[in-house]
Order: sequence, then structure tokens, then C-alpha cells
Amino acid sequence: MILMLMDFPLYELLTDDTDLHRSSVNIREICERYFKQQNCGMEMKQYLIDTFRFNDHANKMMLEKIKQLPDKSEAVKYFSHLINSQNKWLKRIQVYPEDPKMDWWEPMYKLEELEPEWDKSLQAWIDFLKTKSESDLMEEVKFVGYDGAHWSCVLKDIALQLNYHSIHHRAQVQTIIRQQGLEPDFIDYIGTKYKRLG
Repeated sequence: MILMLMDFPLYELLTDDTDLHRSSVNIREICERYFKQQNCGMEMKQYLIDTFRFNDHANKMMLEKIKQLPDKSEAVKYFSHLINSQNKWLKRIQVYPEDPKMDWWEPMYKLEELEPEWDKSLQAWIDFLKTKSESDLMEEVKFVGYDGAHWSCVLKDIALQLNYHSIHHRAQVQTIIRQQGLEPDFIDYIGTKYKRLG
């Protein structure tokens, strides 16, 4: 677990820490120790919330372009899938050991329902994350998987999965937009951060 911090002292801690030479090493504990030592570093909770908010920004930009498509059906299907995925993952965690028996692809929402339904699924995740401590985010949670078996995963990785999953389907929708003769918007993350000088 390098947490994309190869250029920070955490990398040195991970590679130099003598605990790494023991079979019982717990990388998560090393990372937690590092974050406690850093007063200026962003905590994982805030990073996840910020990632969801960027995801919200990019998806809503894309939604405005979907509204202009001659044939909206496939793009609406993918956007509905993103909403359903956020809802299903949260419910999986909340109702365990029950199986929420929710579908990844259904319901498929009407165009005018996409934004309010997206907002609800997004806010539910942000509210959920706000109730968690940094250590909670590093703990494994259990859920019933696609095959009916019981599975576990670190909570932060489920939150990250939802956001990375959105990137995948945004790329598909951007392709649909271009195929239908429209120019996709620039929705890269860096576009929300950089500024022109002079």
C-alpha cells in the first residue's frame, strides 16, 4: 500500500521500516503511523470525500452533454448504473449479513431522474464517510457478494472502487458522445486544479 505517495516520506517509511522484514508486517499500521506523524498531510477521509466531489463535478458535466444526444438510451443506462452501484455498495455494507438483492443495472432511470437520484446516492456516501474515523476507513467490512458468499474488503477501497468505476464508465459515455457527433467536454481532474500564469 503506497497510496500514491511515492514522492513523500511515507515511501521511505514503507521501504526502510524494519517491520517490513517480519512476516507479521501490517502495512496499514505503518501508513496510519505515518499519517499521525504528519500534521499537514490530508487525511484519508477528506481525500475520499474530495474524490467523490470531483466525481460529482465530472459526472454532472457529462450529464449536461447527455441531454444533448440524439439517442440518449445507452448513456442513460451507464449513468443509471453508476447510481445503482453507489446505492448497492452502501446497502451491502449497512445490511450485512443480509443480502440487499439489488441490481447493478436496474432500475434504469428517466433522463430527468438522473441528477436527483445521483445526488441522493452521492450524499448518502458522503454522510456515511463523515461518520467514520480514519481507523474505521482502514478496517475490513463484510458483505454478501455476487455469488451469495461472504466477502470482506477494506472500507476505503470500496469508496475508491466507486470513484475509479465512474472513470471507466465516463470514458464509455464520452465515446458515445463523440460517436453521435458532439464534442465531449474536458473533464480531467487536472482541469479543476491547474491555472494559467500570465
